[in-house]
This record gives sequence, structure tokens and C-alpha cells, in this order.
Amino acid sequence: MLDLALCSCSPREFLTRRLAADLISASEAIKAPQQFALQTGIVSNKDYVSPEYLVLQQHHWISATAARCSPGMTPSPCWDVLLTPAGVETVRSLVPVEEAVKALLQIPVARRQLVGITGISKQGNQAEVDFTWRWVPLNEVGAALYSGDLHYTSTVEFRKYDDGWRMLQSAPRAGQTLEDALKNAEPAQ
Repeated sequence: MLDLALCSCSPREFLTRRLAADLISASEAIKAPQQFALQTGIVSNKDYVSPEYLVLQQHHWISATAARCSPGMTPSPCWDVLLTPAGVETVRSLVPVEEAVKALLQIPVARRQLVGITGISKQGNQAEVDFTWRWVPLNEVGAALYSGDLHYTSTVEFRKYDDGWRMLQSAPRAGQTLEDALKNAEPAQ
């Protein structure tokens, strides 16, 4: 009789660290690649001196010459950003051919990887799961922009339904979705 009762439990009946890790790892928000938007052509000084553009400059993937700012573009000075030959070679395999001719290049650079579940706080049929994740570079540009050594902490809400625990895809009341939790992640101490 006890065996029959144990067999009727769903693997999702109990919110364990393993179940939480499986559900978070399988989510679209964690699997979606991080895109880096590289603007070529005229850009403001704010963009050109951003940390990402400085990394691209250090790798000799972009260069720029001083340029006149378009109306409304601030702060000056502005820069005419071009891919260097090394930049063209690096980016060529990362974007579709039809996208390579555009001034705004969307380059997939990294994806998130769950490092571990750091805590589960349950109250009735609701729970908050704290977890740590890191960026995993997808290519040379991703390796230059994202350190796999830096870990981030996030929290996501779960709710228990009649068929077991599920990660919430929309934010109830003051909660946040996994996508929001990932965007608002703080570097782990």
C-alpha cells in the first residue's frame, strides 16, 4: 500500500533544489542568447567610450575617426565607427550575410548558465528560489565582453499547482519573472 501511495507522487510534487535547477535551466529566459548591438557609422561619444566599445577597440575590431554629430545626437564629439579588417573577419561568421551590411549588427555573444541553487523559501503553495548564474561566451567577441568567472545572483518565484511546482512566467503582484530577475541580477559576493 505504501509503494502505491509513493508511486502516485509526481516528481514535481516537492520543490527540491534539483527540480528548481531543472526548471530554471530549461526556461527560455536562461537559454536565450545575449545579443550585443554593435552600431557602426556615426555614434555619440557616450557610446564610443562605453566599456563594450573600449573592449572592441583594444582587440582592434573597430576603429573610428572624429565626425560631425547628427542633429540631436549628444554628447559630442561624435565618431564614425568602422569595423577593421580583423573586425570584419571576426564578425563575418557571427551574423547572417544579410545582416552584415547593416549599420546595427546584432551579434550573439553569450548565454546564461545556471551555477547553482542557493536557497528555497517556501510558504504554502508559493516559493522563492535564489540561484547563481554566469555568462558563458559563445564566441571570441563574447569571450572579450563577458567573463565566465563573474557570478550573478537572482531570485524567481514558483507556485505549486495540482500537477506540481512551476516557475511563474508572469509576475504576480510584486514578484518578478525569471527574465526580470536575470536583467536585475547583482554580481555575487
